[in-house]
Amino acid sequence: MAGIITRLAAMLSLAIMFAFVKLAGQQGVHVTESLFYRQLTAMPLICFLIWQSEAGWPAIKSNKHGLHILRSALGIFAMGLNFWAMTLLPLADATTISFTVPIFATLFAALILREKVGIRRWSAILIGFIGVLVVIQPGGTLIPAFGATVALVGALVTASVTLVIRMLGRTETSIVTIFWFSVYTLPALAVCAAIYGGGHDATTWGYLLGVGIFGAIGQLTITQSLRFAPISTIMPMDYSALLWATIIGVVVFGQWPGLSILLGAPIIIGSGLFIAWREHVRASRDANSEN
Repeated sequence: MAGIITRLAAMLSLAIMFAFVKLAGQQGVHVTESLFYRQLTAMPLICFLIWQSEAGWPAIKSNKHGLHILRSALGIFAMGLNFWAMTLLPLADATTISFTVPIFATLFAALILREKVGIRRWSAILIGFIGVLVVIQPGGTLIPAFGATVALVGALVTASVTLVIRMLGRTETSIVTIFWFSVYTLPALAVCAAIYGGGHDATTWGYLLGVGIFGAIGQLTITQSLRFAPISTIMPMDYSALLWATIIGVVVFGQWPGLSILLGAPIIIGSGLFIAWREHVRASRDANSEN
């Protein structure tokens, strides 16, 4: 229960963060500046978690810096696209498209990592893409084509990040991966923020502060949820993000989800949940065979 509640809080925090990203974007803030304050605010929290851990600072040592750099490059590109998508689309629309990440990740695992994917998961992938077509309505006008493309590419790159994180996870803890992600991305983001940033009024600075604070809270609660419960238990809670995004979109931005979202979101979510369940079954079977 602690894991479920913490994960729900994480999804709410991230939904609020994206709302601040959208509000900041409406004030003319460049995406890279929002990314910079998101990472800058998270860094002290990450350092605190490392300091509080049993292993302490020696735990950050790594011999996988090539993978960390690749993860950082892909991760910041993905995060930038996701932030940009939130400024281009209603929150519920962008959030729904982001749910395609497990579908793309499973596809990449089969094609790149040569993982065995059975007919059931291939079927779930196909059904998930049908849900995507329902949501974005190719050739239609319900969702802006450019915004939908940015969101889809963001989900695609995010899925590639999950593969790199899985490779790092064989030897690295999650907090170490997060630490080096911040270390490798902050300098480049600082340069971008200096180029594209500028003076802001108090309201805009408040939005940027909200991006940083709620991004850090989201990162902390996601990490903590994994300590309280297995990922197969808490992952379904991630789909609560659509509820939060819909509520915030209506209350703050006056944006109601369209019919395509109401029809397509359950298809995409159902596909993702089935893939997660099959991953859990496969992992349990492998663990039993090893024993």
